[in-house]
Amino acid sequence: MRVAGCDEVGRGPLAGPLVAAAVVLPAHGIEGLDDSKKLTRIARERLAERIHAEADVALVRIPPEDVDRLNVYKASIKAMTEAVHRLGGVEFVLSDAVPIEEMPHTALIKGDQKSASIAAASIVAKVSRDAEMRRIGERYPEFGFEIHKGYATPAHLEAIETHGVCSAHRRSFAPVKRRIEKQMRLHLEVSE
Repeated sequence: MRVAGCDEVGRGPLAGPLVAAAVVLPAHGIEGLDDSKKLTRIARERLAERIHAEADVALVRIPPEDVDRLNVYKASIKAMTEAVHRLGGVEFVLSDAVPIEEMPHTALIKGDQKSASIAAASIVAKVSRDAEMRRIGERYPEFGFEIHKGYATPAHLEAIETHGVCSAHRRSFAPVKRRIEKQMRLHLEVSE
């Protein structure tokens, strides 16, 4: 039976894409897989290289504007479901707590700690998203995305207050939405 593990990263950040991965591991498995949050950046990147080389992998990226349009939960389901379909021939799915549409599946709480294939998906999704946040950080150095990856750290919140928002921000998330509303109020006051 062809079983895929899938997971997503980037549900909580105020900026950047949501990235989901689906992985079918080889029969021999891959040693060292663990919840991506428990691994160092170097360990994650090495494992991601091995996973891409030895397993079947599909990645799906949902941009910030689509996260806003769908809501983060629906974006997660969409991304994970699309990733599984891109693999093709999957008969069963193990996911990290999120249901997969139109597929026989089991949604496991803390699945990245219980299933090697979910852990593999977690690793490749995180490595992919982190690399994109570093690239976005180069484009918008004032926000420090390469450091906090878009999460609501004090430094990120301060940068939003100081610099406003950029195209990488999710406009439906409260701190970003408040800053946009503040900008609009200031603009209206100036134009009156």
